[in-house]
Amino acid sequence: MRRLRGAASCAALVLLVTSCGARGGDDAQATAGAGGPVVGVILPDRASARWEEQDRRLLSAAFDIAGVESVIENAEGDEARFAGIADAMIARGVKVLMTTPLSTEGGATVERKAEQAGIPVINYDRISLGGMADYYVSFDNLNVGELQAEGLLECLGTKPGAQVVEIQGAPTDNNATLFADGQRRKLGPLYDSGALRLVKSQPVDKGDPAVAKGLFEQILDGNAGRVDAVVAADDGLAGAVIEVLKARGLAGRVPVTGQNATVPGLRAVLRGEQCMTVHKPVRDEAQAAARLAIAVARGDLSGADDLATGNTRDLVARRDVKSVLLGAEMVTRGDVRALVAQGAVDPAELCAGDVAADCDELGIVN
Repeated sequence: MRRLRGAASCAALVLLVTSCGARGGDDAQATAGAGGPVVGVILPDRASARWEEQDRRLLSAAFDIAGVESVIENAEGDEARFAGIADAMIARGVKVLMTTPLSTEGGATVERKAEQAGIPVINYDRISLGGMADYYVSFDNLNVGELQAEGLLECLGTKPGAQVVEIQGAPTDNNATLFADGQRRKLGPLYDSGALRLVKSQPVDKGDPAVAKGLFEQILDGNAGRVDAVVAADDGLAGAVIEVLKARGLAGRVPVTGQNATVPGLRAVLRGEQCMTVHKPVRDEAQAAARLAIAVARGDLSGADDLATGNTRDLVARRDVKSVLLGAEMVTRGDVRALVAQGAVDPAELCAGDVAADCDELGIVN
């Protein structure tokens, strides 16, 4: 199992770039390289803070340093807006289109238009099944699900017939499907043998925590209020689950998984309300994607292929997509200090308020 180490793991594809300030608003673009190749980037939404706070800043910095012009916009979780931004970028004649699709169908539609215009597409973080993307950059999401299952089992310990509820992400998000598949690699045999009992596996439309909260309440009520462990696909869904558990006096007694190592998720881990999360270094992903996009924009396809050494099977399109797949790491309470030491989270933000004593106990210095 992959656990967090004290020093930052260095992906082979990571560019050594210094941090630049985030560009405010949409239509952000680099001034360097004006008149040269342009890379268009469509981020998916603002529901997750990572896209604006991390991905935009990191991608913009990498393109600036390389002297490649970029246009970075956010689809705001709206399929029509996603399609409209893509149409405008294709009409402009960007040399590369990098997208994080809201759905596989919407992403595939855009990719067909880009292919007709002769514009290569890179799927960033999520793949469009049935689409035509030339490259895919993400994490090994099956392994992410396996880490969640392993963490849950560690936290649960030996409890024969323990009752498990799964709160999964959006059914339209292929990453959510991969997380669930990875979880089942570890938990499926235990469900089959009766060592664990699956109460329900519940997908959540758009991965919305507010929707998840209501669904989890209904599941609990239908199971006489009984639950021994919860597999939550990410920290946002975990937070919704924990709200319900708190109201029923069960928070901290029922292990809950998470993912993304968000500040709220890590604070829940410190409090003992969430048993683990998964750290996926966004910096590594953004810089690997930028390096790949820069190579493609400059026409260096052999160089791009040297970077994308993996393959992801698209079972819908029945083809392999050249891929860069990065590693992730499990984070439990004892690992949080190492995450802070890596610079992945601001200790002042993390340790504010009711977790100050937990930070002191673990030696996390503000």
